[in-house]
Amino acid sequence: MIRKIATLIILVPLAILIVLFAVANRVPVLVSLDPFASDPPMFSLKAPLFVVVLAALIAGVVIGGIAAWARQGKWRRRARLLAAEQKATRAEIEGLHRQIEDVARDSAPKTSVATIPYRHPSAA
Repeated sequence: MIRKIATLIILVPLAILIVLFAVANRVPVLVSLDPFASDPPMFSLKAPLFVVVLAALIAGVVIGGIAAWARQGKWRRRARLLAAEQKATRAEIEGLHRQIEDVARDSAPKTSVATIPYRHPSAA
């Protein structure tokens, strides 16, 4: 419940700011990918300023996420290896427990209830 409220407190004002930014910056701008700036530029795009800025923000988030995911690869690999090792170790422990139970059951004295003499506590 608190998480939903906190999300609303953060996301609603952020959405309002994005809408206000988009409405205030509707003027088309020329985005050129030509480093030598010939007139007219070879690789250019005319788009509203808010589209350019939001596309740059989204691209930055995606590129940053990919970079973080790539850097964490060795830790994910290590976690997978340790999980597999833990699974094998647990299986080995369970096998050893079964062996111990089998040995204890086989070496236990084979007596029946009828052969054990009963003494009443008052007879002692």
